[in-house]
Formats: sequence, structure tokens, C-alpha cells
Amino acid sequence: MTGGLKVYYVPWRPFLMQNTFPTFYGTFPIIRTILLREKISLVHGHQAFSTLCHETLMHSRTMGYKVVFTDHSLYGFADAGSIHMNKVLQFTLADVTRAICVSHTSKENTVLRSGLPPEKVFVIPNAVDTAMFKPAQVRLGRDEIVIVVISRLVYRKGADLLVEVIPEVCRLYPNLEMRNCQFSCFFTSYQQGYEMVRFFCYLCPLVRYSAMRVRFIVGGDGPKRVRLEEMREKHSLQDRVEMLGAVPHASVRSVLISGHIFLNSSLTEAFCIAILEAASCGLLTVSTRVGGVPEAYDMIVLAEPDPCDMVHAIRKAISILPNIDPQVMHDRMKNLYNWNDVAKRTEIVYNRALKCSDQSLLERLSRYLSCGAWAGKLFCLVMIIDFLIWRLLELLQPAKDIEEVPDVALPCNQRGERIEEIFHWKTE
Repeated sequence: MTGGLKVYYVPWRPFLMQNTFPTFYGTFPIIRTILLREKISLVHGHQAFSTLCHETLMHSRTMGYKVVFTDHSLYGFADAGSIHMNKVLQFTLADVTRAICVSHTSKENTVLRSGLPPEKVFVIPNAVDTAMFKPAQVRLGRDEIVIVVISRLVYRKGADLLVEVIPEVCRLYPNLEMRNCQFSCFFTSYQQGYEMVRFFCYLCPLVRYSAMRVRFIVGGDGPKRVRLEEMREKHSLQDRVEMLGAVPHASVRSVLISGHIFLNSSLTEAFCIAILEAASCGLLTVSTRVGGVPEAYDMIVLAEPDPCDMVHAIRKAISILPNIDPQVMHDRMKNLYNWNDVAKRTEIVYNRALKCSDQSLLERLSRYLSCGAWAGKLFCLVMIIDFLIWRLLELLQPAKDIEEVPDVALPCNQRGERIEEIFHWKTE
């Protein structure tokens, strides 16, 4: 066990997007055993799409534990998938003790979707391991500008925008090598010579401007990868667009430091941690102005999720690139975002959750009733059955018969206090 962290692998086979099949009550026996064995004080769940997270929080509240939920995503209100997920989230958060969001935009979205009181929701942004994401020791030259894209190639991440943006940027920077060319011209008249001189005076600045080479490195995989490969073939950009496929997290830095600009084309984003990793490596970021991205930091060139506006933002980023110092940007990320600060702020949320008073089943059911005329009654029925199953498990296997794990000497925080055991239930 490293640093007081113990991992349990629940024997449930994932069936879609690394999520287990929703069983409502099938996971209750094993969850109950883990909670009792480890003498858990508080349960913390992550990710709205995790069925295991929702079921664990439900069972934990039935057993009387305090629970905290962290929402990492933004969802709409109109499409069928969002309506379904919003109802599931409303059910889970109806009885949650405290909630955490990664940005103020995410908090507003979660409060609207779940009906959770705003005073129960805390904002704690993500952080970045700056010791892992350091700038390259040797600064890259600017004769060739490399734009890096590392993302899942799906619709929500704006892969369709990349299909339109990349060819246009390559067209604007066609890699003309004419800076050392010599021209020999013969004129038949003074007027013709005068017109040709005017033409070359107009051409030369454009040639110098276009002589800069721009290249793209795209890392990631997904259903939209086929569209990007078709775009590369259609515009004959095999030497300008490099497709890496899926990039392991341990190799992300080596890809980032090979570029000058990081391009994020997401259509929705609660808080893009990839932007922090790129900035920590000294890259200037061009990103769509969506979700919590503008809250990240001010050294981002923002654009609307429109191809023309994104191309304009990339041209602007290239123009200000000489003023960017990668080491200064890295030091700024180190001061703004670090996991120690996230841990301190999360500990405050834990302490407030543990101080909340216990509630009876009837008091908890009243919260579910407010979730809707029909949904509220259905949620109450689900929780009553969950409570009955818990009492049945107590009869079949009393808590006193479950062997508790021995205490271990956990590390102390900066105040010398022993860190309490917290049960994190994250996405599968």
C-alpha cells in the first residue's frame, strides 16, 4: 500500500465506455463488505457517467455514510442523452452530503441539472504535476511552427472542427522557400518594367510571410480519426499532418515539447486539464471559448467554436509566439495549479461533510419526493428496497462478523495530524 492508498478491483465486467452494467442492487454486498472492512469514514465518488459510482453512493447513504460527489463534465438540457443523465444525477445528488465541481461554469451547470442547493457545491479546479510536465531544455526554432493536438477524436472534442481548420492553416502557410531566389526579367517597354517592379514589391513581403512552415501533430484515437485521415489524403497533407494514434499518458510530455502551440477544439469542457499540461510544458494554447476553459488562465488565445475564428486565433498565436517564454509559463503553472492545494481544499470539504448531522430514512425520502411527480415516487421506492436489502444483509452477515483490516501508520499532513481514511470511488 503506497501512501495510504489501497485499490480494490471489483469483479464486474465493463460493457460500455469502461462502465459496468447498472444493477442497482447487485454491487451492494461487495460494497458493504469493503466499507466495513476498511472502517471507512466518508465515500467520495467521481464522474457522472460511472454506474459503479452512482450505485456506491446510493448504498453508502443507506448505510449512513457521508458522501461527496465530484462532477467533471458539462451536459445540456435538450437532447435525450442529457435528459436521461440529468435525471440520474438528480437522483444521486438528492441525498449527497457535499458536491465538488472543477470550475464555476461546471458548478452552475450541476446546480441547474440536479437542483442541488448552491451552498452545498464547492469549486476546486484540477491541477497539473509540473514536475512531470517540464519545458524542453533546448528551445525549438521558429522556422517551422509545430501545432500539437492531443485529444480523443470524438464529436464532443471538436474533431470535426479540426477537419476544416487544419487545411486552411496549411493553405495560409504553404511553406514557400523563395527567400534566397534571384529573378531575371527582360522588359520590352518602360511601362511593362514599371508594372513588373510594382508586382515584385507586392510579392516579396507575402513570400517572406508565407515562408514559415506550419506542421500539425495529432495524438489521440476515436471514431473521428477516419475523417482526419480522409482530410489528410484529400488535401495531400501527409508531410504536414502527423497522426500518432493513442498516446500513453507517460508519453504525453515528449509529444508536447515537440511543438510550439497546443490546439484545443472542444465543443464543451468543464475544465481542460490538457491545457494545463501543455502550458506547463511551455506551449502557447489556442482553445475554443467553451465551458470552464476561460477560467483556466489568461495566457490562452480564445476563439469561438467556428473554423474561421479558430484559424484567426492560430494566426494571432503564431504572431505573438516570439514573446512567449516557456520557462516563465511553466513557473506560473507551478504557482497557480498544484495538487497539494487541491488536497487542502478537498480536506475542507470532507471536514464539513463529516460535521453534517445524520438523517433518518423518512427525512431522506422527503428529498427524493421533490425530484418529480413520478420520478420522486420511483426514487423513493428504489431507496426503500435498498434499505430493506441492507437490513437483510445485516441478518445474513452481521457487521461484527466481517473482519476489519488492521490499522496502518498513515502519513501526516503539514499540521502533524493523521490523515483520515477516505473511500474514493472513481470511474471504472
